[in-house]
Amino acid sequence: MADSRHHAAVAAPAATHVVVKDVAKGYPGVRALAPIAFSVQPGERLALAGPSGSGKTTLLYLLAGLLQPDAGQLCIDGRDLAEMRPGRELARLVGMVHQQYDLVSSLPVLHNVLAGRLGQWSLAGSALSLIWPRERHLAEEALARLGIADKASQRTSRLSGGEQQRVAIARLMLQSPRIILADEPVSSLDPALAEEMMRLLVDLVEGSGKTLIASLHSPYLIKKYCTRVIGLRQGEMQFDLPAADLTEAVLDRLYDLDRRRPENGAIRQE
Repeated sequence: MADSRHHAAVAAPAATHVVVKDVAKGYPGVRALAPIAFSVQPGERLALAGPSGSGKTTLLYLLAGLLQPDAGQLCIDGRDLAEMRPGRELARLVGMVHQQYDLVSSLPVLHNVLAGRLGQWSLAGSALSLIWPRERHLAEEALARLGIADKASQRTSRLSGGEQQRVAIARLMLQSPRIILADEPVSSLDPALAEEMMRLLVDLVEGSGKTLIASLHSPYLIKKYCTRVIGLRQGEMQFDLPAADLTEAVLDRLYDLDRRRPENGAIRQE
């Protein structure tokens, strides 16, 4: 039986920020998400935990408007996500960091950062900005805040992994969405860069009323940087807990480690 307890919000405004109401999603021959339901308040930092194939990425893509649910309803600030126009309207509410940051490696850093403003510009204005960058002062200010102002004119492909992290964060700063989604943002990073990425994401939302929802595998990062954690397995919600209550026993059940651990304590590879 899933634990349906909800963690109290960091902030306590009257309006619920995100509502996931009996949402289900499947692909041909595969159930990605069983009907699940939860809500998120402004200021929460919510981690999604679970083994590969548990539905974490599908849920994030649904929240980003990149997929449509087969059943149920997704609401942001009281509005049905299905009724929102993709592009400008949705970009003001939701921004997403993908595993590989979705940067255009052939473009200068400045242009990648200014991509965060595309939801605010017309199509003609966006195209013109590739030649004469619009609002470049905003991009330069964001890069300066992140300590890489000197990289603005460099080709993005020449940056280190840590610098590309900061470019992705600077782009989010210019987009300034209410909700930030992160799909395994630290999966390919070493521990030091993983910590840095989580600090940057938390800095974006902390004290601003913005919401962070991130899929993470590391119990350490979840407990240090998140306020709440939802566990998913085979598309079903297994628990909804304060991050501080994430114990080894809870994780063992979520990842089914007892079944995979023989008597000598080693984990069987499947």
